[in-house]
Amino acid sequence: MKQFQRIFKYLRGYTGKIVLYFLCILLSIIFSMVSLAMLAPFLKLLFNPASQVTNRPEVIKSASDLLDFLMFHISKLINEQGQIQALAFICLIIVSAILLKNVFLYLSYRILAPMRNGVMTRLRGDLYDKVLKLPVGFFTEQRKGDLISRMSNDANEVEWSVMMMLEVLIKEPLTIITFLVCMVMLSPKLSLFLLIFLPVMGFVIGRVSRSLKKQSTEASEKNGLVLSILDETLGGIRVIKAFTAEKLLGTKFHSMNAELNHIRNRINFRKDMASPLSEVLGVLVLSGVLWFGGQLVLGGNADVSSEGFITYILFFTQIINPSKSLSSAYYNTKRGAAAIERIEEILDAPMVVEEIANPVEIKGFEQSIEFKNVSFAYGDSIVLHNINLKLQKGKTVALVGSSGSGKSTLADLVPRFHDVTSGEILVDGLNIKNYSIKSLRQLMGIVTQEPILFNDSIASNIALSKPDAAPAEIEEAAKIANAHSFIAAKENGYQENIGDRGSKLSGGERQRVTIARAVLKNPPILILDEATSSLDTESERLVQDAINHLMQDRTSLVIAHRLSTVRHADEIIVLQKGVIVERGTHDQLVALNGFYKKLVDMQEVR
Repeated sequence: MKQFQRIFKYLRGYTGKIVLYFLCILLSIIFSMVSLAMLAPFLKLLFNPASQVTNRPEVIKSASDLLDFLMFHISKLINEQGQIQALAFICLIIVSAILLKNVFLYLSYRILAPMRNGVMTRLRGDLYDKVLKLPVGFFTEQRKGDLISRMSNDANEVEWSVMMMLEVLIKEPLTIITFLVCMVMLSPKLSLFLLIFLPVMGFVIGRVSRSLKKQSTEASEKNGLVLSILDETLGGIRVIKAFTAEKLLGTKFHSMNAELNHIRNRINFRKDMASPLSEVLGVLVLSGVLWFGGQLVLGGNADVSSEGFITYILFFTQIINPSKSLSSAYYNTKRGAAAIERIEEILDAPMVVEEIANPVEIKGFEQSIEFKNVSFAYGDSIVLHNINLKLQKGKTVALVGSSGSGKSTLADLVPRFHDVTSGEILVDGLNIKNYSIKSLRQLMGIVTQEPILFNDSIASNIALSKPDAAPAEIEEAAKIANAHSFIAAKENGYQENIGDRGSKLSGGERQRVTIARAVLKNPPILILDEATSSLDTESERLVQDAINHLMQDRTSLVIAHRLSTVRHADEIIVLQKGVIVERGTHDQLVALNGFYKKLVDMQEVR
């Protein structure tokens, strides 16, 4: 049960409800037993008046004494009221007992459902919170479809497999134990015979379900791959159609989908075997009890009367269904255990970027950002090596270089999307690891090469960092970003929904909305990651004009693809294979006639 410790931890706050659930289930079982216990002795007395009990047991020491006590009162009822009246009275007791049994059973469901849903709500909430806290590097190593599969399908598997198991874990064992205790009291000999067979049933079921966990893990992984292919297809549908790659992607998807189907069929074949297998085993045991017990009763060697034997058989039939439920639950826990393991890989993923115990809240940016002997590596791959760089307040530093030179990684270190492998980054003279991550990032506005927008209104996207912004503030930010004119032309203006990832807007419009978002935040530090590299000439002019407005009186770290956008930077840093190879102003670097000059010549920029 080790893998279910997290679920049990969530259940600690429901101790009172668990006790109440236990009580309701116990009462439900007791009333069920009452209704069954009334049948055998009453039927014997009703159809065989000679078997009436006239002497009331003085002390009830065993189940047989209890049956004699019950038969004494039923005999008295038959003699005083007559058989028809007695029949009506017994029927009323049975109906009342069944009614009370189901009332308490319903109450147990009313107690359990909010408890189960509460646990799953907390689990999903913890998953989402952990996803928000995980460093950016974690997501570069993971397939998005697989993460979605863990948060949806695996969480659902936990709900239906593990949480349903918790219901069975209380209800069914309690039912089995209660009836077994009564059966032992009725006939120790028969119960000893019965207890020999029960472990055999458990062993057979365990053998059949052993491989279920492994198959469930395979199914979850395949499902993650299927979702990943679907996500890539939806995101790249234009490219797929343009390159007539429908058949290639279709073959890939259908192949993976067929493998998933095959694994799921194997899982279902084994899972569906649980109920019929346990029922067959239960009937075999029941037949054995009938044969063995019948011999004892007919031979006069039994420790139970004939009506007690009938009651014993009735009680035994009541543990067959709980046994079936337990065996099905055992199968399901194997599937649930695999789902929990996949979920816990996220919940227990190491926080590479961690906050110290008592971080400093930085209120504003006053002096500089300084890189001191900074190196960074992904595993064994060194991305940046011994970077020394100082960005003074109000200045603009541009990062240029070929693809893969480490420009974006260097910029990502400032807001602590990653932490340095060695060296340190100082903001106003203090290592950024000493600041709270939230207060540090509040100083920064980031505009990326690919505009990141959400399926919401334009106003909501602009106000992402300031949800309580007034409409006038949002509009002013849009004007500075050269976005107001196209927004105003929309049917719903600022309340226009922009679709998934801003698909209803053009590239230039999307980028201007992200710039408006940065303007509204009004950060003292800007990080611009090739914000105009993917735009056409007209859109680039509008966006660059908006960026120039945004950079006024701010400290800017600019990653440049088009060198024309950074020729007026206070300092240009040229990176090559993670190392600074040149640095200076545009004119100084051109005069060096080195790597930067080659880049300039390739772009024909003077």
